[in-house]
Amino acid sequence: MSVPLLALSGVTKRFSGRARAIDAVSLEVIPGEVVGVVGPSGAGTSTLLRLAGALLRPDAGTVRLGGVPLDRAAARRFIGWAPEAPVFPPALTVSEVLSYLAQFHGATVARRALVGAALEIGGLEPVAGRRTGLLSRAWLHRLALAQAALGRRRVLLLDQTLSSLDAVARRTLAERLAALAARGMAIVIAAHDLAVLERVAMRVVVLHQGAVVRSGALATLVGERVLEIVLDQPPEHVPPGFRVTASGLETDLARGSVEAALAVCRAYRLAVRASRVREKSLEDLVLETWDAAPR
Repeated sequence: MSVPLLALSGVTKRFSGRARAIDAVSLEVIPGEVVGVVGPSGAGTSTLLRLAGALLRPDAGTVRLGGVPLDRAAARRFIGWAPEAPVFPPALTVSEVLSYLAQFHGATVARRALVGAALEIGGLEPVAGRRTGLLSRAWLHRLALAQAALGRRRVLLLDQTLSSLDAVARRTLAERLAALAARGMAIVIAAHDLAVLERVAMRVVVLHQGAVVRSGALATLVGERVLEIVLDQPPEHVPPGFRVTASGLETDLARGSVEAALAVCRAYRLAVRASRVREKSLEDLVLETWDAAPR
């Protein structure tokens, strides 16, 4: 079992006049692992990442990097942070921004190598000489990833880095995150775009009102078969194990068969127009967890 690079234990954070934004959350991330943190707006995903990056101090609990408390500056240097809305000096070029940041990580000779590596990580070579004030949102997120990974980072904390991007930009960044994980980095990424998170995350943590309500390996949590059933009219009575949808019903097949599920529909005198089987997605998982969570 690999030793966790990042370990949060019983971390709690409360803001003035509010309930707990983060409630006794524990999370461990090992080298080479990509962990997705998901939840509806206000669930505490961004706050959790800020606590993990020492941008906020917890009211209770501990945060450690490689077993070292994160309140030590030496530990914090190994964590990279990419915010949801990255902002850079608009008059500086991409290379100038990275060069300025690189001076905190090495001598002049090493600085050029750091900038070159960061440009490669973000795929920023085509815009290296462009001023950041002229960059699109997609390029800004690439620059945020590059500056977060700059230097000898061991943990990356990415807040919505893959969200609100076009399909090509999302795929490109997803591939670059997979490459960084393959080098042994531990990556924690908060995302509202669940489809793209499925491309990169190995494990998922679902938050609700600041608490972890579900977590586990992505391959275990999703991929189950779901039977969707289109009905001629809404059902008067819903069979056990079925859920109402806009077009009719759906049910998790688990180890059951399509024929058995349709037989239940016939027993309830439901007029089935059509049916199809699909795999459960991460969005299904989050919505099910949200619906089941106490309000």
